[in-house]
Amino acid sequence: MKKKIIIIVLVIITILSYGIYWAFFDMDRLPKDKFISEVISPSGEYSIKAYVSESSLSAPAVLGELNYISKRKKPKNIYWNYREDSADIKWIDNVTVIINGHKLNVLTDTFDFRNRLI
Repeated sequence: MKKKIIIIVLVIITILSYGIYWAFFDMDRLPKDKFISEVISPSGEYSIKAYVSESSLSAPAVLGELNYISKRKKPKNIYWNYREDSADIKWIDNVTVIINGHKLNVLTDTFDFRNRLI
């Protein structure tokens, strides 16, 4: 009987943990209010589209979305920073980009200001 209760508690904790992550930290759920720019990589394989979110309840935030030009892949949010309203995007090479001073490998890295607060 104790094993069954422990398993139920663990399942509930897992579901709650995922729900909290989904509601507050999932980068795929970020708002794209206003398109501001797009910069294509030197190889033409990727592009970064930048959007600004201007909610009336908070300061503006910039979202950087990686788009795959030569592959059929879903776009991926790789940059999210608070209190910004513009995006300075510079490609260093085919997979490295600097967005507003944050250097990212587009294949492996993401920047989310909410993760820096913890």
